Amino acid sequence: MSLADLIPTLQLAIGPAILISGVGLILLSMTNRFGRVIDRSRQLTNQMRGTSGAERERALAEVKVLWRRARIVRAGIALAVLSALLAALLIISLFVGSLLALGAAVPAGLFIMCMLSLIGALLVFFWDINLSLTALTLELPAESVTARSAKSSSTAATDHAS
Repeated sequence: MSLADLIPTLQLAIGPAILISGVGLILLSMTNRFGRVIDRSRQLTNQMRGTSGAERERALAEVKVLWRRARIVRAGIALAVLSALLAALLIISLFVGSLLALGAAVPAGLFIMCMLSLIGALLVFFWDINLSLTALTLELPAESVTARSAKSSSTAATDHAS
């Protein structure tokens, strides 16, 4: 096989290579979120040592939400890493398939698994975003959350009326 015969394979490999770059940016965002969750957890546990009563219970409830978020972000990171690894394997399988004149079943399977992992990572990422609002609700005073909910409901009702 000549170098000219590999050019179509190189062209096919560009898509998965760009995908790896995009997943890398998603991983950067996820690891930053993970670090923030860990830092906030440490801050709250240190704060809990000097408190008691209702303040301690509020901090403990927030730490529980943060623990859940940390596990969710970790799962998202694992799925994103899996997606990048599958994309790398897809590139290798394209070249091996081209050199050995193999079928498209393995690259197609790797591509499908890569996309499913990426979809899973993004869904878990969105789940973490929603959980962060739960933690924020615990951090804000109850009156503030109730006032904000009532205001957003009245704004939504006004928007629908107009």
